[in-house]
Amino acid sequence: MPAPAANALLGHPPEARLLLLNCDDFGLDESVNLAVIDAVRHGIAASCSLMTPCAGAPHALRLLRRHPEVPFGVHLTLVCESPHPRWGPLSPRDRVPSLLDDDGEFFAPTPAGRAALLARARLDHVEREFRAQIDAVAAAGRAPTHLDFHCLADGGREDVLDLTLALGTEYGLAVRVWLPPALDRSRERGLPVVDHGFLDSFSVPPEDKPAHYARLLADLPPGLTEWALHPSLAGPNPRAPQDGWLVRRTDHEFLVSPEARRLLAEHGVTVLGWDALRDAWRRARERLTPDFPPPPAVPPWRSTNSPAPQGG
Repeated sequence: MPAPAANALLGHPPEARLLLLNCDDFGLDESVNLAVIDAVRHGIAASCSLMTPCAGAPHALRLLRRHPEVPFGVHLTLVCESPHPRWGPLSPRDRVPSLLDDDGEFFAPTPAGRAALLARARLDHVEREFRAQIDAVAAAGRAPTHLDFHCLADGGREDVLDLTLALGTEYGLAVRVWLPPALDRSRERGLPVVDHGFLDSFSVPPEDKPAHYARLLADLPPGLTEWALHPSLAGPNPRAPQDGWLVRRTDHEFLVSPEARRLLAEHGVTVLGWDALRDAWRRARERLTPDFPPPPAVPPWRSTNSPAPQGG
C-alpha cells in the first residue's frame, strides 16, 4: 500500500482520512437522478457523474440548473447495458462507426463486449464522441468538475486514458485514475489521485450493506480513498435500464441515513467531492506548464453561444 500522497496536495494534514464520495450514473433515469440529487444535497455524497447519452440526461441537466451547488463530472460512456431504452453515441453514427457493434449500437459492457469495443475503437472516433459528451453539458450552463468512465476502468486502453487526460487539461478538469501504472505517473506529476484504491458499490453485497460500509469506514486509512456509489429511488421496475435496483436502492438508503453521518463523525472521515480534486489538478497543471498548459480562458460551456442557465 503506497504512503499517502494526496493529502498535502488537497490541503489536509497527513493523518487525515479523506473519502472522495461520488454518485455515478447520474442521467440514467429519473429515479436515479432524484436519488443522486438527494444524496448530495441531503446525504453524505459530495459529487456525481453525468451520463450525457442516456434518456434521463435532459432531466438531470434540469436538476443541475435548479441546484447549482451540486458538483458534477462527465461519466464518459461508450457502452450500453440497457435493452430498453437503448442509448448510443451523441455523435452521428457514421462519424464513429468503430465504436458500434454489428447492429450499429454501443457494445454491451460484458467482458466480451468490452474486449470487442477496445479491439476496434479508433482513437479519433473516441475523441469525437468524448468531446460530444463533454460539450453536451453546455446546456446546463455550468462547468463540470471531472471526467471518468462508465464500465471502462481508466478508459480500458492506455491511449484512451492519455486522450482523456489531454481533454481534462484542455477543459480544465480532473480525471479519475485508479489503476497502475497511470497512478504512479500521476503522482510523479504532482496530481492528487487515490492512495488506497477504488470501491464500486456494485461489488458490495446489498444484504446488510450498512454494516459493510460501517466496517469500511472504521478501517479507512489516512490518505485518499474513492467510493463510487449508485443510488436510485426505484424498486424492481420492468422499465428500469438495469436489474441492479437493489444495489441502487440500498446505496441511496445508506447515503441519506443518520447512521452514515454518525459513522463519518465517529471515525473522523472527511468527505470530498470532485470539485476539490479539480482545483488541485488545476494548481498542479499550472506548476507543470508547459506539460499541462492552462485551460482556455473561456471554456466551451461558458462561450457566448452556450444557453444561459434556466430554472425548472
